[in-house]
Amino acid sequence: MTIALERPQKSKSAQIREKLGYPIIDTDVHTQEFPPAFLDYLEQVAGSKIVERFQDHLPGSSRSKWFKQSWEERRAYRTARPPFWTRPTNDALNLATISLPKLLHERLQEAGTDFAVVYPNLATMAPHIGNEEMRLAVCRAVNTYHADIFRQYADRLTPIAAIPMNTPEEAIAELEYAVKVLGLKAIQIPGHVRRPIPAFEKYGEEVANEAIWIDTYGLDSKYDYDPFWAKCVELKVVPTTHSSGMGWIQRRSISNYQYNHIGHFASAGEALCKALFFGGVTHRFPTLKFAFLEGGSAWGASLYTDLIWHWDTRNKDHMLEFNNPANVNREELLEYYLRYGGEHVHGRLDGLGSGLGFHADLVAPHDPGELDEFALAGVKQPEDIRDRFLNSFYFGTESDDTRVAHAFNRKANPYGERIKAFLGSDSGHWDVPDITAVAANAYSFVERGILNEEDLRYFLSIHPLELYTSLNRDFFKGTAVETAAQEYLASQSV
Repeated sequence: MTIALERPQKSKSAQIREKLGYPIIDTDVHTQEFPPAFLDYLEQVAGSKIVERFQDHLPGSSRSKWFKQSWEERRAYRTARPPFWTRPTNDALNLATISLPKLLHERLQEAGTDFAVVYPNLATMAPHIGNEEMRLAVCRAVNTYHADIFRQYADRLTPIAAIPMNTPEEAIAELEYAVKVLGLKAIQIPGHVRRPIPAFEKYGEEVANEAIWIDTYGLDSKYDYDPFWAKCVELKVVPTTHSSGMGWIQRRSISNYQYNHIGHFASAGEALCKALFFGGVTHRFPTLKFAFLEGGSAWGASLYTDLIWHWDTRNKDHMLEFNNPANVNREELLEYYLRYGGEHVHGRLDGLGSGLGFHADLVAPHDPGELDEFALAGVKQPEDIRDRFLNSFYFGTESDDTRVAHAFNRKANPYGERIKAFLGSDSGHWDVPDITAVAANAYSFVERGILNEEDLRYFLSIHPLELYTSLNRDFFKGTAVETAAQEYLASQSV
């Protein structure tokens, strides 16, 4: 029996795109690998034994540990409930679209989108694989596979390359292969690497797997990642991240996936963003920009404000003036205790500052370590934070996330600035059941008074153009948005 594949008339999103008159760039469209084809690539890269092992431990599948455990084991190990039923299945056309590049290319404009950066499902997971041999093989296979299947659709679609980051050396090796050999021009790095805390490794692998710390490359890292950041600048690629925070301490429900899911992308993105800032990466590499996908932009607005507030109240000069224990007039302090302390302090004031609570700072000698925690970031004044943050960081936001209002609330944001939020629809996942609704959802921000028309243009077009042409002025060459990109670049040269 042949099924009639009827296609709808021009979608509301396509109509809105025509009305806007400028290109819409979606920075986060998810796709799903076709398993038999991908496994062919993995076998070519690493052999049949790796394929067998990979299938036995497929990330995110029903083979995951949680699904195999009893409830007693889940409680004993506090195994976080993983994602399940993560694809929209009520429409076969939408489900097929996320697996078939030809169909996605054909339907992209139904979503109102002119060009999309594609985040294949397995590519987002591959850099987080713990076993080195498996991690490197899967990253190489997914990059080769996606470079091949999307190549003929490059006018509207470009897939990210998955870059493993357990060491700078492996990151540089895969980056060079992806860019120089495969011709990929967009990349994704894991937001962190889980590393065992050295002091606990002596208790065995089971303990070491749980007693971990989160290495976010920029601050207190195990390695110096500056050679990798330098290689990104050399090869003209912008690091983006799309990493999970599920399973972290506050997202470890054994029974509720939504409890673990809410806020986890933002949490993982914030950890990396703070490390890049405080570790001085954005100071040492001022032309290198970073994008954080799927966490929304509200956390970016909050972090931007928080950084400036912490500078105002915790910069070195302020602390030396207002918080230095050496400033305390001990005679005056003792007099207050004698006058107002009552019976429970009389005759016992030699214990003042003996180490309890805030009084611990009064004990001498007291060495707090480096006072200037903004030193690595190169911050000398609050305007440095403003310039560094707004120049370096971009925040992917879904088309129906009304919290984008925080990014564009110039009355509340310090210095009256926009946070650089841009469209990252997340289409292809469960929260976008209709991929044709993307532009319509985004335009509703204007219709509801959440954004104005100018802000919407920054969200849908200017910020992604700015990000991806920042190092590579030819990023959009040969694409459906080439003319718009050239006009944008020309406007910046005036």
